[in-house]
Amino acid sequence: MAGPNNSYIKKQKTEKRLKKRKEKEKKKQYRKENSPGGGLDNMIAYVDKFGNITSEPPEEEPEKETEEQPAERRND
Repeated sequence: MAGPNNSYIKKQKTEKRLKKRKEKEKKKQYRKENSPGGGLDNMIAYVDKFGNITSEPPEEEPEKETEEQPAERRND
């Protein structure tokens, strides 16, 4: 009959599931320790004035000072 053998199968499945869970935790820990990530700074990309994507921030260009003169209106 399957009665006595049933508990053995349950035990084997439980051991297999626990073993798989432990290996998954080990892999997770390994990836966490050896990740090259560094946060937000490594994820930011910049676009230069030509539309190319770069990892370096653009150089600050001084703004040109323009003299704004109001346009003169003529009423003819």
